[in-house]
Amino acid sequence: MSDRRVRQLRLVVEAEDYEAAVRFYRDVLGLPVEDAFEAPGGAHVTILDAGRATLELANPAQKRYIDEVEVGRPVAPRMRVAFEVDDAQRVTDDLVQAGADVVAPPTETPWRSLNARLDAPAGLHVTVFQELDPPPA
Repeated sequence: MSDRRVRQLRLVVEAEDYEAAVRFYRDVLGLPVEDAFEAPGGAHVTILDAGRATLELANPAQKRYIDEVEVGRPVAPRMRVAFEVDDAQRVTDDLVQAGADVVAPPTETPWRSLNARLDAPAGLHVTVFQELDPPPA
């Protein structure tokens, strides 16, 4: 038995245009379907595998600093979803073609990642980021 109490972080998002949101995150961003369910009354949920999950807690000063570095002004709501990708520019272009709005193009950060900000379906403010340095050995 593990000492870990939490085995998974799952972010649940209500999407008014459910089908468009599923297409965007599944087909364009490339998150594979882990499971999907239907319930009475037209209820639907699709669970997408987003790889490893972390919970990043930042105080207001850090949130402002990240906005300043990545965008140049305060833009993020209280919550932002970040996806690590292999090619931030290509993924940003794909997401824009699929309906996301660029808030800031891919920008190199002081912590050596290439980060883009977008407003995406289901009302999510997202970051796509590409680590520029290889992971430590």
